[in-house]
Amino acid sequence: MTKNNLDELEIYYKSIELADRIWHLVIDWTRFGRETLGYQIIRSSDSIASNISAGHGRFFYKENRGFCYVARGSLYETKTFLIKAKNRKLMTLQDYTSIHGEIELLIGKLNAYIRYIEVQIKNF
Repeated sequence: MTKNNLDELEIYYKSIELADRIWHLVIDWTRFGRETLGYQIIRSSDSIASNISAGHGRFFYKENRGFCYVARGSLYETKTFLIKAKNRKLMTLQDYTSIHGEIELLIGKLNAYIRYIEVQIKNF
């Protein structure tokens, strides 16, 4: 797992894929669904990769870690909006289950990346 090049950071690309998948689901929701919950879940899911890249671009491990904490918060926020979308019948159970699985995988990968950064901070 290379950490020096953003283009090689799997968590970055997986979070972009998640946001794109959510976008393509929300685009088909009713206007009311899009304007209420849809905009929120799109913004939170877009924020994940944005914060990972912003932190990576800082070149200081402590700042990177801070941005990764924000990305993790956005990931959990996306999870909450996903549950609400399922409960409000804006998506199928199959889409919910699949995206929920992706989110859980990303949580683990992002936590591993944060642990890596913390090791770098201690060794620096």
